[in-house]
Amino acid sequence: MTPAIDLLRKAAAEFRLLSYEHDPKSASYGLEAAEKLGLAPAQVFKTLLVASEKGELLVAVVPVAGSLDLKALAQAAAVKKVDMADPAAAQRATGYLVGGISPLGQKKRLRTFIDSSAQNHERINVSAGRRGLELELSPETLALHSQGQFAAIGRD
Repeated sequence: MTPAIDLLRKAAAEFRLLSYEHDPKSASYGLEAAEKLGLAPAQVFKTLLVASEKGELLVAVVPVAGSLDLKALAQAAAVKKVDMADPAAAQRATGYLVGGISPLGQKKRLRTFIDSSAQNHERINVSAGRRGLELELSPETLALHSQGQFAAIGRD
């Protein structure tokens, strides 16, 4: 199991675990998950790490069908500017490999921002902490256990 799954189990949170055969040649891990699991891309969310101008790492959770609006995230986080984090730094801080970073159960507690479009869905999917493994849960469960806040940080 992964730290994300362990965290949810310890908390007795409601979630469902979904798995699929991951193709290492896949161009987009999130779109691959949506396709292989037969899910709407708007309900599958990817976990991205960014760094502020002061070097603070932040977690952004946005739909796989869209992209992260860096300016909107900087505004939500009350920082001047953010850029995508170095993949090695993301892996060190979270304990997960890129392509399988879960917003839950990370090694370091990082400020987390979830695109507000998640609230339009009863259930969403996020990485369970390994490529080919997804968690289906409510947006509220994700926010509670990641200590995340909802903000309009995604764009189509």
